[in-house]
This record gives sequence, structure tokens and C-alpha cells, in this order.
Amino acid sequence: MAFDIDKLHILDETPIHYLPSMSRALGIQLFMKRDDLTPFGAGGNKLRKLEYLVKDAMNKGATMLITVGGGQTNHGRQTAAMAAKYGMKCAIIAIDEYPGELTANMLLDRLFGCELILKKSDGRPDSVQLNELVDSVTQVYEKKGEKVYFIPMGGSNALGALGYYDCAIELDRQAKELGIPKARVIDTVGSQGTFSGLYLGLKDIKSELHLTGIAIMPFNEKSLKHLEKHCNEVKDTFGLDLTVDPSEFDIETGYVRGGYNLPSKEVRDAVKMVASKEGILLDPCYTGKAMAGVIDMVFEGKIQQGEDVIFIHTGGMPGLYTPAHRVEFEKELMDGVHIL
Repeated sequence: MAFDIDKLHILDETPIHYLPSMSRALGIQLFMKRDDLTPFGAGGNKLRKLEYLVKDAMNKGATMLITVGGGQTNHGRQTAAMAAKYGMKCAIIAIDEYPGELTANMLLDRLFGCELILKKSDGRPDSVQLNELVDSVTQVYEKKGEKVYFIPMGGSNALGALGYYDCAIELDRQAKELGIPKARVIDTVGSQGTFSGLYLGLKDIKSELHLTGIAIMPFNEKSLKHLEKHCNEVKDTFGLDLTVDPSEFDIETGYVRGGYNLPSKEVRDAVKMVASKEGILLDPCYTGKAMAGVIDMVFEGKIQQGEDVIFIHTGGMPGLYTPAHRVEFEKELMDGVHIL
């Protein structure tokens, strides 16, 4: 289904690469959809959503984008880059502490001219604090004459989901061309926008691809209800002729590794494995955690030997430079540094 909705046509089709060394190591046929190779802001999956969201902001005469996330948000970094590209101001709001150095995504945000507003948590739910802070910050900028357009966390609203509805159609066609029309597609599940767009797109075109999400933060019954509600919102908004069935959501919840963006040896091992075998960099929050989940699923028998698997690389490589992760990598890798 094609949508008669304005978007910025900045993204070319991203390739699917076969990973021979990882395939041999795991005993599967592993492919990677390279959505980390999208242009602007060091790439990543959020640009598919921002094609729709930033165009909507421009159509409404916005002069400034405001979004939310963690202090090292990949979505925020890509939003900041798009704001710079299209001549808008940008601010990222986070309930987070300053990590002691301006590095990784935070450094890139500032290079793009984006302002960062960090607030230490007062103990209340982050969502409550974020809503209050967004309201107050918006008022400050509007008093300065800006017309603010708010983009939710991860770009995960109905309009943003169209970016991965589009990707689902692209992915299905590419998989058929590669001779793997029934492959398992692996997607990280965080703010749920990427998964919901893929689910709706694949279902709408009756694709034979099987979508499996790997949760990178706690995923419970409330999360499932939120995903169902979001999918129905997208379906109703754009008139999709399908039924959202939560029993079809295949989401692995056992590979969270303690919580969102926490350092994990298993995740670092997965990052090092892909880097050393394929020359591709994952990140320690999203794709590294999902790949660690894939490795576990293979050895647990959840992914069968010889199975065709397409792993969606959603970007996030700057996360390797966040202080908490970088320090742990340094401890493990210094044995190969020879100081003469």
C-alpha cells in the first residue's frame, strides 16, 4: 500500500549483506540489513521515521524540533542532524545525569548545534518528569519566537511508523531477490516504533518473512498492551485493512541483560565477535544486545541450524564511546596494546 503522505526523499535503499564468517561460526545463514548506512548524523534507523516527521514539521512551519530520550539517545542524535540539514534549531531533553565528559552521541549532538537539557531524576516516573520538562522548555523557546514541533521518544508515533512500513516492503522484495523469502527477521525492540512498522508492513503485504523482536529493556504485559495500542493507532490512522493480533508478536524478553544500556560482558563479546569476523561495528545498547540474543538463541535451539536470518542493523555505533561502555571495553582490549 502506498501512502499519499509527504515525506523527505533522502534515503536510498539500504543493502542486505551476507555475513559468511558469522554464519560459519553460528551454523546459520546470517544476513544483515544495513540501516546503519543511512545518510546524515552517522546513520541509523530513525532517519526512516524522520523522513515523515521532519517533513510534517516543515509543512507546519516549525523552526525548532524538540525530542526526548536518554542522554546518549541515538534518535536524538539523528534528529539533531536532520534539524541541522533543514535549517531548524533542536533541543534534546533527557532525565539523565551528565556522564562527566562530552562524548559519543552527546558530543555529536553539540556538533550539530543541538542543545541538551539534562535533568537528574527526582524519583518520580521518567515519563512524568519528561512531560513536565517538555512543557516548560517548549514555553521557553516559544517565548523566544520559535515554533516548536515535538517528536516523541524514538520517533515512535503513527506517522513515524510509516518509515518502517516502507522498510518492510523493501525488505520483503530484497529477501525474495536473495532467495530467502521465508527468513527470520531480527529487530531490536526499544520504543517499539521500528517493530510496529515492520509488523504492520509485513502483515499488510502478506509477506512470508517471520519477524522476531529482541527486547533491549524490560518488556512486560504493559509493554505488550502499549505495542498493541500503537499498532492499532497506526492501522486506524492510515486505514490498513488488517487485524492486529498480539499473539503474533514474537518478542524475546530474556536477553535484557539487567536493563537499558547497562554494560554487559555478553553484549561486549557479541560486539567484538562481529567486529573481528566481519569488520562491522555494532553498539552496546541496541544492536550488540540483540546480536548477543541471536547467539544465545542459536545455542538454545530457538534459531535452528541452517536457518536464514536477516539481522536489522539499526545503527548506534557512537554508543561504543559512552564512558560506561568504553571503560569496560578498554579493560578487555588493552592486552593487545603494546606501548614501547
